[in-house]
Amino acid sequence: MEDADLRALTAKLELLIQSVEHLKVQNRQLRASEKAWREERAHLIEKNEMARHKVESMISRLKALEQDT
Repeated sequence: MEDADLRALTAKLELLIQSVEHLKVQNRQLRASEKAWREERAHLIEKNEMARHKVESMISRLKALEQDT
């Protein structure tokens, strides 16, 4: 292999290594973002359930008051 070919191959390998490192960083960021979205989603589902229970409770009390009158 000639010197020029070896340098070209080395340059290509270095670019490939840089691309892989960049993709690793990007992948970590995406996984962290996904984790944050999943946690937020779980929190919102929990808040939604609490609100639903409160509304159901209010409806039950209103029905009970309606029956008393």
